[in-house]
Parts: sequence; C-alpha cells; structure tokens
Amino acid sequence: MTTMTEASVREFKMPDVGEGLTEAEILKWYVQVGDTVTDGQVVCEVETAKAAVELPIPYDGVVRELHFPEGTTVDVGTAIIAVDVSGGAAPAETPTPAPAPAAAEDEEEKPQGRQPVLVGYGVAASSTKRRPRKGPTVPVQEASAAIQAVQTELNGHGPAPTPTPAPVKERPLAKPPVRKLAKDLGVDLTTVVPSGPDGIITREDVHAAVTATPAPEPVVEAPAPAQAPTPAPAATYDTSRETRIPVKGVRKATAAAMVGSAFTAPHVTEFVTVDVTRTMKLVEELKQDKAMQGLRVNPLLLIAKALLVAIKRNPEVNASWDEANQEIVLKRYVNLGIAAATPRGLIVPNIKDAHDKTLPQLAEALGELVSTARDGKTSPAAMQGGTITITNVGVFGVDTGTPILNPGESAILAVGAIKLQPWVHKGKVKPRQVTTLALSFDHRLVDGELGSKVLADVAAILEQPKRLITWA
Repeated sequence: MTTMTEASVREFKMPDVGEGLTEAEILKWYVQVGDTVTDGQVVCEVETAKAAVELPIPYDGVVRELHFPEGTTVDVGTAIIAVDVSGGAAPAETPTPAPAPAAAEDEEEKPQGRQPVLVGYGVAASSTKRRPRKGPTVPVQEASAAIQAVQTELNGHGPAPTPTPAPVKERPLAKPPVRKLAKDLGVDLTTVVPSGPDGIITREDVHAAVTATPAPEPVVEAPAPAQAPTPAPAATYDTSRETRIPVKGVRKATAAAMVGSAFTAPHVTEFVTVDVTRTMKLVEELKQDKAMQGLRVNPLLLIAKALLVAIKRNPEVNASWDEANQEIVLKRYVNLGIAAATPRGLIVPNIKDAHDKTLPQLAEALGELVSTARDGKTSPAAMQGGTITITNVGVFGVDTGTPILNPGESAILAVGAIKLQPWVHKGKVKPRQVTTLALSFDHRLVDGELGSKVLADVAAILEQPKRLITWA
C-alpha cells in the first residue's frame, strides 16, 4: 500500500453528471499512476444512463492511485482517483499498518467538507468506516439454550426466571443502489454473505446470492394458492455460439423509457404518402445558395422546418401531460428532438428554441447535433426538455414505421425513405420523388382532428415548399 499524507493527497469523487443519477461506468482512463495532471485536464470518460461524459480533474498534482479499472460501475460520491497535490515525487512503498486496537473502533472519523464537482456539487463526503451497532448480539445457539432452561424451570419447582429475549436481526449494511438491485432481483439481504469492507454487501454479493439460491422446498402442510407462471429464461440451443451483452448505461435507460412511454401514453399513429419532388429540387438549390455555404443542407432540414411551421399553425399539439396535477401543459416554445442512432444506443438530443431559428441557424444547429451525437459527446442537458421529435428511418431504407413517443412529449414524426415511384402528376403517371410520413401522438393531449391537421400541414408544405413562405 502506498503511504499518502492526508494533507497532500486529494481524492476526486464520482460527480453527479446527470442531475440525480446514482452511478456511472468508467469507460476509459486517460491518465495512469505517476502522470502529472493540471486543473481542468480530462482524466477519464464515464457513461451514465443518459450519456457519455468526460470528467476533468479540479486540481494540479501527480496521480497516485486509480481506485477502479475500466468497465467498473461506481456510485456517485465514491472516490475514483487519488492525486498528490504537494508536487513531490511518488513516496516509497511501506508495509501495510497493523489494524487499530478494538477499543478505537467506537471512534468515528469526521466527515470532510463538500467537494466541487463537474455539475454543481456532489454528495457530501463521509468516512467509509461505520460505527459498530450498540447492544450485545446473542448467538442463536445461546438463545435456544436459554429458552430451553426457562421451559425446564416451568416444568419443575420454584419461580420461573425472566426469559431471555430472542435476538433481533441487524439491518444488513448496503448502499441504496445495492438495496434496489436486491429488491428487483427478489433477494433477501439478510441471507446475503457480505464481502465488502466493514461487512457491507456489494452488487457482486447480491448476484452471487441469486446464483446460489436453491429452489424452494414444496409446501406440504397446505396447498399453495395458484400463482402466475414465472417467465421462462431466454431459450438457448448452443451457448458456445451465443453472446450475451449486458444492458446498461444509455441503452438500459432508453429501454426503460420506451417501455414506460408505450404503456403510459395512449399512442395513435397516422400515415400520409406525399410527392416531395419540389422539396428535393429546393434542397439542391439551397446547396448552391451563398447564405447556406458550409452548412448541412438535406431533406431533413426542410422537413424540420415544415414541422415547425405546422406547429405554429396548430400550437395545441406542442404540449405535455402532467399526471400529478391532471393538467395539459401547453408549451410556447419548441425544443425539436432529433432521434440519433449511436454505438451506445438511441439518443434524442434536441435543438433548443428551434421555432425562433432562421433556416441557416436551423441548419447549423442540426449539423452540430448530428456530429456531436456521432462522436458520443452529447451532454445530458442536450437530451432534456424536448417537446416534439423527428426520427428519420428513411436513412436505413425503411418506408415508414410506428414510432414510440419520447417520454414527456406529445408527438413524434417518422420520415420514410425518399425514392422514385410512379405517381399521378398533372393527369399523367410519372416518376416522382415520394415518401411516407407517420405521426404518432399522445391521444390524451392530441385528438384525431388535431393530429390529422398537423400531419396534413407537414405533407402540404413538403409537396409545395413555397408554403414555407406563405404560411410562416
């Protein structure tokens, strides 16, 4: 163990980088033991349930210890790296000190002050030592012997002594995330063997208890009430040719959000197929426009602008449902979400106040949003506060779909592939650029008439893009 004086070594703790998240996974360390770091230098990349975030160190010094390897999920508030801020060389290795006498166990270390972290302030640091619980603990064997002695006195002569009270089980030591994990897995923490310091139960202990738990013995005294059948595990045929991928981080959060949205908001989806030949011609013209030079100009840009105009004509569609107060919340701003597929899963960053942007400004914002998402650098703030979303499934060659609402939003527009199809144009069948749009909306907020008007307006603008001027 490396000897480090408390005055010269600073412990950097996992900050809350996602407004209330309880844990994050360390994806990559950018420094090693012995490296010199400066205030503001990025030392690692972590992934929360919302995004991948780079963490800067808040002081200068020399790295003395990395507390966790890459791939480890760490609770917020846990120290992840130790830095010697004295500026000296690394101290020599010294033997591990002997444990303190038992009498000192009743002492409790004073908690340190709050440390500034990446987003606001993290949880208050505290000692990892726990004070032993007060009161003696009676072994089960001694309690049984005491009870037997009482019964013997009652069967013989003389007054019966006061019976020894049965021992009370101590509450197992475990952090809140571990308790939640145990609850989700149906594990009784009192049956788990702890392996952490000071008898703390870890995640690994809970998982081990699940693996080691034997099948319950059948009850023979009385027939058990009928229960719903337990879902069978995923069917396997040849495990040597199967790969299991842990679901965590962004993908896990997205899965939970989509399930919650699908079974909370009553979805309705409507479709329309539209001739977008004129819109495609306008895209090519805009690419040559000097005002759009260096900007990302594509059909999605004009589809986004068409949706914004449709929302302006039908503002009631831009709303959310307040379950607690049983109210519809109308939004006088549009934070336009753009669904993006990334290696870590689907994310939906949004363009803040998209309704106020000119076409060049909207093009610039779309370009930044897409490039940031592809690099995996989308911040949690960029994915919060969305009001309505566009998902472009056409880039995958798909004609259309029935998209699921982003939680908390009123509608989502799916854009299918744009391709040449035979179309009746001016009384003749001609090859035209055609696409299919699908609008899913929350029927608590948006009735059929309103949803139909919004979808019809988007289609009309894409068919005749000059309406961007006459309707704006």
